[in-house]
Amino acid sequence: MRSGSAFTYSDVGGTRRDDLVARPPRGYRPIERRERIGDGEALWRAAGDATLHWGIQRRSGIGVTAPHDDELAPDDVAIMRIGLWPRDVPCRVVYVVDEPRVRGFAYGTLRGHPERGEEAFLVELDADGSVWVRIRAFSRPAGWLFWVGYPAVMLMQRIYTDRYLRALKGVVA
Repeated sequence: MRSGSAFTYSDVGGTRRDDLVARPPRGYRPIERRERIGDGEALWRAAGDATLHWGIQRRSGIGVTAPHDDELAPDDVAIMRIGLWPRDVPCRVVYVVDEPRVRGFAYGTLRGHPERGEEAFLVELDADGSVWVRIRAFSRPAGWLFWVGYPAVMLMQRIYTDRYLRALKGVVA
């Protein structure tokens, strides 16, 4: 299920920028949160593996229909089902990170997603052996209906970001 579907925002790859929080794309709200999930390279590898198989989303209660069972890859299109939301929520993988101390990916929104923007899910191994989950994002409502309900959209985003940060705490190393 790879696709040429167009992203619904222009700053594709923007979650990689060091200055994202200080200088988000115009009209977008940035998020950056980081939480420790434990210690050790074994945990980091297990958490990274889970992340690269949509584990953060699935362990947060989001249904994900992915194009294959292998590690996700750039341009993979996935369909998410979020809570009681009655519609499919499509996204496309923007980039994958597989570095000596950081693993993860970012996805961007496609038409039909209630928001416009990008979200990155990174698992980091610090020099002291501590393992962290970092969420970086920028978003705004996708249409007038979501602007009207923006307080509810922000609340749901906060709830799911909290779930994302906790999702890998139970990963067995």
